[in-house]
Amino acid sequence: MGERKDQADLSATEKRDFVHAILELKRQGRYDEFVTTHNAFIMSDTDDGERTGHRSPSFLPWHRRFLLQFERALQSITSSVSLPYWDWTKDRSPSSSLWSDTFLGGTGRAGDDRVTSGPFAFTQGSWPVNVRVDGRTFLRRNLGANVRALPTRQEVDTVLAMPTYDAPPWNSESESFRNHLEGWQGPNLHNRVHVWVGGQMLSGASPNDPVFWLHHCFIDKLWADWQAKHPSSGYVPVTAPEGVIGLRDTMKPWNDVTPQDMLDHTKFYTYR
Repeated sequence: MGERKDQADLSATEKRDFVHAILELKRQGRYDEFVTTHNAFIMSDTDDGERTGHRSPSFLPWHRRFLLQFERALQSITSSVSLPYWDWTKDRSPSSSLWSDTFLGGTGRAGDDRVTSGPFAFTQGSWPVNVRVDGRTFLRRNLGANVRALPTRQEVDTVLAMPTYDAPPWNSESESFRNHLEGWQGPNLHNRVHVWVGGQMLSGASPNDPVFWLHHCFIDKLWADWQAKHPSSGYVPVTAPEGVIGLRDTMKPWNDVTPQDMLDHTKFYTYR
């Protein structure tokens, strides 16, 4: 069982191994499969009218499974690698070590937002954007340009204090922990970070930017923190109305996993 920790606490070797594993998945063609999956399930509804990865109670268990699947793919390259998380309540600047040339690279250049530094820069030749929402084939970012600031610790703590996981109408209008964490109500946590990064993070193909995994790993940690604070408040709905994923309903595209299967993250990994 792996231990996930803050990216700021990674050693130089751990950062190098993480980047290498991502680049190798890309070289093998496996990375883009994750981008395709997320892009297909970013919308509120699938073809049969079922809400899956966003704007619904299954937002958190769906992404927990998605991250776990990606982490296992990384470990097939380098067994010691675990997903790190980006605590954006602490690392709040485009000059943070997260964006160094030896890790994720920095913001995009003026005009077209093309990332020009770090291992995922287009000029390095190892990171073509193949799953595209437009014709551009390079990684794009515009750190801090589209929203004033990243969420604060106080805003996070306010959301963590909410006692109810989710509530009717089980969508972006719900007054609940899940919806406030996702960012459709309240202080706009998850969504605001996507907007702050900009570029491909504004689209359904957001995993094109490797920071997607570190951001969602922190979202998963916040869910784990909430679960520890509210042990008597579980996933709801247990029995779901049409179009919503209930506790024991299978989640697409896997069809072999339910939200209930994803509730205990300690079966798979721990957080430091």
